[in-house]
Amino acid sequence: MSYPLEGLRVLDMSRVLAGPFAGRMFADLGADVVKLEPPDGDTTRLWGADIGGNPGYYHQQNAGKRNVSIDLTKPRAAELVKALAGKSDIVIENFRPGVAGRLGVGYAALSEANPRLVMLSISGFGQEGPEAQRAAFAPVIHAEAGLIDRQARNTKSGQLVDLAFSASDTQAALHGMVAVLSALWMRERTGLGQHIDMAMFDATLATDDFLHYALENSWATRVLASEVWDAPGGPILISADFRLIWQQFSRAFGIADPSQAGASVAAKSDHRHAAVQRYILSLPDRTTLTAQLDRLNIAWGDVRRSEDIREQPTARHRGAIIEIDDRAGGTRPIVQSPYRFSAAESGLRRPAPWQGEHNEEVLAEWLGLDAAARAEWAPVLVAGKV
Repeated sequence: MSYPLEGLRVLDMSRVLAGPFAGRMFADLGADVVKLEPPDGDTTRLWGADIGGNPGYYHQQNAGKRNVSIDLTKPRAAELVKALAGKSDIVIENFRPGVAGRLGVGYAALSEANPRLVMLSISGFGQEGPEAQRAAFAPVIHAEAGLIDRQARNTKSGQLVDLAFSASDTQAALHGMVAVLSALWMRERTGLGQHIDMAMFDATLATDDFLHYALENSWATRVLASEVWDAPGGPILISADFRLIWQQFSRAFGIADPSQAGASVAAKSDHRHAAVQRYILSLPDRTTLTAQLDRLNIAWGDVRRSEDIREQPTARHRGAIIEIDDRAGGTRPIVQSPYRFSAAESGLRRPAPWQGEHNEEVLAEWLGLDAAARAEWAPVLVAGKV
């Protein structure tokens, strides 16, 4: 078997998460991904456990790539990027809009060198518009797109706090990948590449399956949020509208309705919640509870700590967490990409690179430069750990 994207070359000029995550997934699908890193390094080199010269966050988002470190402020640096883009199918960047152009590595310059190039630009609010120049990390988009407010309204405390993961970054990355692969397919018909403007804000709204309730002022018709219940063996999430849970539990297990005639809807709900909670806690063990939920065809989930995810049965069965070379003589854990094909391979093939580790290798392979020609580019390259 072979990898689906074998033969594609990706120049990843991005940093932190949205762009690097897309680049990591392209690498897992078989593309040759070269990360261009500035002299001061990707910000994510400051986050996580540093093992073998690569901190954890950087390791997770950049495994599978090769690395060339270029100082774009140096004379002729843009010329080298153009040469690499001339040998690329895809370029990924997430500079603030306009910055790539000012550095001489925007779409206009790179497509001149390679008209077949597909360039993915990820930004917070788009390449143009009233907010294009705003600094935008995932929490900013979570706030602006309504996710933080909705989360607060769905919790008892009502506290306004950010989501516990960077949803807007990864959503923009995945939508960006869809757009890139679509543009590559179109290139087969037209012979030309194109520039993709992917806004994290747009991607977040497009992926928000609850937004239509707000747009149509129909919150009262929504499915009630799943709830976490105290249970034998620890908390459990029961994924069903409480109205269905009450109906099923009261019928199947003979739970009497404790609410009084004429009580308000809120009071009835509170009393019925309390009755269901008492019933759950009265059961002898968790196995009894989950067997009853399965019998009623009600979905449930153990509330796990992320630290324990390797013990989750499906994670263990599907190899969701694997061990990979830690560049220090051992291994370290990393999350595997989710793609499973019937007639192709996917997944990690190499650990995360050191900064500038593949300067010589990539210039030789992609540009066909001998040692003397590579030496001419030394002033714009940052020598890395090899």
